[in-house]
Amino acid sequence: MTPDAENGKESGEQAPSPALKKKATKKPKVEPKVEAKVEPKIAAPKAITPSAPKVRRKAGAARDIGVDVTPPTNTCNDVNCPFHGVLAVRGMIIDCVVLTDKMDKSAVVSRTRLRFVPKFERYEKMTAKYTVHNPPCIAAKKGDAVTIMECRPISKTKAFVIIENRGGAVNEGSSR
Repeated sequence: MTPDAENGKESGEQAPSPALKKKATKKPKVEPKVEAKVEPKIAAPKAITPSAPKVRRKAGAARDIGVDVTPPTNTCNDVNCPFHGVLAVRGMIIDCVVLTDKMDKSAVVSRTRLRFVPKFERYEKMTAKYTVHNPPCIAAKKGDAVTIMECRPISKTKAFVIIENRGGAVNEGSSR
């Protein structure tokens, strides 16, 4: 006990009760901390520029695109060439015939297939046209049989690129 409490007992006063001591030592209420919201930093958009291929190869040597096709013998400086540029190919591989090559670095190809019609138990001929990128090293001409492969969209209508020119003037779409 404290000396004051002892003195209080002697003089006939009562010592303060423990309940009063607790009230006196009561802690003040702590308000919850409000944290400031930190918004994530958004980096400025980078300019999209084609970079050089990371694999070193001999000058004029064609890059391996991962598909079993014969690479072109000519070279080109086209950025959107799967062999000499940085264009990656993925997805569908389609055998087609070139209908027209009048556009610059572009061509229109035609794919013909047969579809079975169950009602008549016969096949119907279906044709699809694709606008494709025609790299200068391949330079497919009208009537050539080509292989095209899917790639990222190069323009509004071009999402395929010619990866092989099998040559031969095939007469596509002619009637009897």
